[in-house]
Amino acid sequence: MKTFKLYLILTILATGMLSFSQSASKANILYENRAYVEAAEIFSSLPKTASNLEKLGDCYYYNSEFENAYKAYKQVYDLKISTDLSEDFYFKYFQVLKGTKHYEKADEISTLHLKDTINTEELKALLKRIVPYKYELKNITEDVGGSSFGVGLYKDKIVFASTKNIENPNYNWNGKPYLDLYEGVVSKEGEDITLDSIQPLNDEINSVKQHESNAVFTKDGKTMYFSRNLKKRIDLDSTKIAVVSIFKAENIDDEWTNVEPVSFSSETYSTMHPSLNSDETRLYFSSDMPNSLGSFDIFYVDVYADNSFGTPINLGENVNTIRREQFPFIAKDSTLYFSSDGKHGLGGLDLFASSISQNEFLEALNLGETINSEKDDFAFVIADSVNTGYISSNRSGLDNIYTFKRVQNERTYFIEGLVTDKVTGDILPNTTVTLFDKDGNVVAEQLVGEDGRYKLPTQPSQKYSVEGFQPKYIPQVEFFDTNDKGNIEFNIELEIESYKDAEEIVTDDDEGNTFIELENIYFDFAKWDIKPQAARTLDVLVALLKKYPRMEIQLGAHTDSRASYDYNLDLSEKRARATLEYLVENDIPRARLTSKGYGETKPLVPCGDNCTETEYSINRRCEFLILR
Repeated sequence: MKTFKLYLILTILATGMLSFSQSASKANILYENRAYVEAAEIFSSLPKTASNLEKLGDCYYYNSEFENAYKAYKQVYDLKISTDLSEDFYFKYFQVLKGTKHYEKADEISTLHLKDTINTEELKALLKRIVPYKYELKNITEDVGGSSFGVGLYKDKIVFASTKNIENPNYNWNGKPYLDLYEGVVSKEGEDITLDSIQPLNDEINSVKQHESNAVFTKDGKTMYFSRNLKKRIDLDSTKIAVVSIFKAENIDDEWTNVEPVSFSSETYSTMHPSLNSDETRLYFSSDMPNSLGSFDIFYVDVYADNSFGTPINLGENVNTIRREQFPFIAKDSTLYFSSDGKHGLGGLDLFASSISQNEFLEALNLGETINSEKDDFAFVIADSVNTGYISSNRSGLDNIYTFKRVQNERTYFIEGLVTDKVTGDILPNTTVTLFDKDGNVVAEQLVGEDGRYKLPTQPSQKYSVEGFQPKYIPQVEFFDTNDKGNIEFNIELEIESYKDAEEIVTDDDEGNTFIELENIYFDFAKWDIKPQAARTLDVLVALLKKYPRMEIQLGAHTDSRASYDYNLDLSEKRARATLEYLVENDIPRARLTSKGYGETKPLVPCGDNCTETEYSINRRCEFLILR
């Protein structure tokens, strides 16, 4: 009997283990095929191993169910098996922590595991001070049904993507209908804004079992660019990937037709989220093509008169990161708006703006918490009025379209930093810090106090240079731009170096005076003209003064004591002036030079009238004192 009971228990255990094994296998297959909704149901019932919990968290993460993802990822993290946790895990955990407003823990994960120090509360405070606008938002698709996002402006309508058609087949990724493109009319009565007269675009645009989204139109309404996923999946690193491409369609007799992918799209990487600049000569888009910096970058192609396209150009590191940059929009003033989860933000995709200067986009600015939430905020579009437009966000749990109205924010911008000696690291009080605009005009100036710190007002999106000037130091001008970022921490300590540290021939005496040590200059007896040997020595001084255009010196001439006091004083002054004139003749500005004759008053060897010839010659000399 005992044998039978043992057999029964083993059979039940074996059956249970086989059932778990079959369930795990099915869950993994669904996970690999990105059927995340079904996979999550199975993973939630499997043993709470780190692998199962991470995949469960992924299923929730990829469908923006951050509360559930947080619970799963937290269990993985709390298992303390950090050696087995990837950077990808830490980034996803960081994102769901922000998405659930666990900002302090998110900052800790970023600092410890992603090597990116961030203080979200300080970022919020900074953005509140420096963002150009404050935004007022209103949801206009909460009654449409399904998820809706991505506004394109078309005549007097908007075109957007939505899962509202419940007759569509469901997409395994999220268990919702495939996306189609719809057009609608935005109406406003007083403070009420509604989206009415919603109709799908024709069947040549909205295909079966494919997603269409993010339409953009030429001003004449005859051409549309939009995103559509390809039916064929590619095998990338043993994972089936659905590629998205930009398609182009033509409007003929009020029907969209001639739908075809653009020439720069591919079956091996995605191109999506098209956006035209104001004169329609460039098409901006997001892509993970091979020369991307991260998972998705912003690119543009030139659009030629014959409607052909140029070579895709990556917008570079001021815009793109190792993460996702998507949903570009180019305003009439050429400002680029886009979404990123790779730059410092408030959670998920945040909206950023990058101004352009000299055909280069400057470092992007987060638009702040009046428009960005802890969830995904994206697809920024400005309407005809420069202060109204649309964004999309899943802050409510579903993707919805919001209208925005923006008002100017009173901003305070400045540059600040610390002035120190390059070699010693000592703070340099009484340094003059000067701010110049791009044309070299003085904007502001400050004499640094005992703490060595400076703070000067600036304006956003401007190019500047800053100079720290301390007497007897090399002034080094540093160039920077405010990039619409506001508070810029700029440290000059790496640039300010004393002349004596930079040049072997510069030295300090015991009294703190700084001299240029050169071979002594000799004059004929009772003469002051510059001899050839003296000229060669002075040429070294000319070169040094040209190397450092802000250096100012005093030319001091000394005599021995053989002659009367007055005679020696007069002779030394003549020799000092002769030396000065030689420098002026060699293109050194007179304003940088002073001369002084000391006569016999400051002998190096105080031997009086009992000097040897060598001692007399030592006392007859020229000295070059650096004043500043």
